[in-house]
Amino acid sequence: MNYQTFQPRPELSALIKCYWTLESPKEDIPQQQTIVPDGCMEMIFHYGDLYKQYMDDGQAVVQPRSCVFGQLTKPLVIESTGTTGMFSVRFQYEGFIPFATIPIKEMDDKAVSLDKLFGKDGIEMEKNMLKTKTPEEKIQVVEDFLLKKLDADAIDKIVRSTIDTIITANGQISIGELSKQTNINRRQLERKFSSAIGLSPKQLSKTIRLQTTLKLLLNKEFTTLTALAHESEYYDQAHFIKDFKEFTGLTPKEFYGENLKMSFLFFGTD
Repeated sequence: MNYQTFQPRPELSALIKCYWTLESPKEDIPQQQTIVPDGCMEMIFHYGDLYKQYMDDGQAVVQPRSCVFGQLTKPLVIESTGTTGMFSVRFQYEGFIPFATIPIKEMDDKAVSLDKLFGKDGIEMEKNMLKTKTPEEKIQVVEDFLLKKLDADAIDKIVRSTIDTIITANGQISIGELSKQTNINRRQLERKFSSAIGLSPKQLSKTIRLQTTLKLLLNKEFTTLTALAHESEYYDQAHFIKDFKEFTGLTPKEFYGENLKMSFLFFGTD
């Protein structure tokens, strides 16, 4: 398995966290992988075989060759159908809004094809991406496309500053405190977040908080689950397990292992 990350050019760094590629051979017995919400939308290109996405009813649908995946509000279960070859743009929390052509909230938990989002331009970019051979060529194609589509006026300064506050607090801040700091009432702040990110401030805070906890798990910086819950400043272990299961579908003990590794592979530690 070969996983690499690359940085965007400076003029896009406020909107894009990184680019990543993943290549791996076909598995004899395909394994389902659980991807955990991290608050970032992704533009994904499959230059290898496609992936299946499992729905709530257990049925599987094949993801588009190229798509933008909206915000995850619950665990995403996927499975390779063959040889993996993927290139992805991982946006900042509010990074996709300057390129959006449909309401962000409508994209939650969905893989929306580029032709639906961008019409002929999206189809043309997919063709150009599939012609490329190297990550650098892929980055050039996608950056040229995004710079042409960029609507800088779509960025909400209040949303951005509020996100910075949530990140600084590792998600451990109430919506009441956020409303007080921004001097905006709760409902207005929630509407702004829903439009710009696809999540409420509370959902984003819980997501960032859990991601911080997962990093502790990944680095084995704990001795017991009680200690981990305490380190992450949850009210108690029961509250911690409840939130953990909401975002991963599993208890901490069940999740630890391959699921954790794959989650951080797709939604990295950058």
